[in-house]
Amino acid sequence: MALHPPQAQDKLIFAAAGSTMNTQAEQFTANTPLHRSDLDQESPVAQYHSWFTAAQKSGQVAHPETCCMSTASLPSGRVSSRIVYMKELDSSGGFVAYSNFGTSRKADDLKRNPYVSLTFWWEAMQRQIRVEGKAERLSAEESQKYFEMRARGSRVGAWASRQSWVLEPKEGENNEEGKEDDGRMQLEEWVKEAKEKFEGKEDIPVPPFWGGLRVVPDRMEFWQGRDSRLHDRFVYELQEETGKWKLERLSPRDGTLTSCKRHQSVTLIILAREDVDGWRLSAESSDPG
Repeated sequence: MALHPPQAQDKLIFAAAGSTMNTQAEQFTANTPLHRSDLDQESPVAQYHSWFTAAQKSGQVAHPETCCMSTASLPSGRVSSRIVYMKELDSSGGFVAYSNFGTSRKADDLKRNPYVSLTFWWEAMQRQIRVEGKAERLSAEESQKYFEMRARGSRVGAWASRQSWVLEPKEGENNEEGKEDDGRMQLEEWVKEAKEKFEGKEDIPVPPFWGGLRVVPDRMEFWQGRDSRLHDRFVYELQEETGKWKLERLSPRDGTLTSCKRHQSVTLIILAREDVDGWRLSAESSDPG
């Protein structure tokens, strides 16, 4: 069997590896082995903070606060994911992201199912962190503190956008580039209205549908790449009886997924029935191998 068999005609992408196709992926060899003794023995939040600080100072990870947030709709169990910024980690261990929680798809999911998964992938450091837990909204007062740090245009934009609404094109209308309107003009009209609403006002209040979402973890996994896909994986799980974290090593997962096992995508979503309140959702970056 050839090491690199010819690409099948029915596959648009095959054996992708960075900027090349139909080849073997690079091995993960940047780190020394990760041992249980290297991790914080009491708190995954402290361990996260340590890895996050290292990523920030490395100069290799442009935005270590970037993560994939996954939610699941009930009763269908349909999962949706989006990239967000984790803007805060509070002292009690809550991961906070800000967004529209009134009209967005994630807002609709969270009304029925409070479980959220966050996945951080720092490729240059060959590290991944998965955070799972229940989400809760921050108060308007808490959200206002961060909202005031945003650029004025972003604050106005938060009032203007009805996130995830379908924008209706204006028939017969062309945009500034002379192209037929595809709905963008409706958004620009909303922005104009918001600008007029707050014209001459320095203080712009946080919209009632916008704010912070705090994810309180009860499970966190730390992943570090190793040669031959024999990665180091450690998981912390919160013990309800004691309120303490249990730390265990997990067996690595082979990064090659076939159609008979699971669908392959950038983020793999796993749903499992947790209790009568909803479904527990976990997400992991697909191993780039």
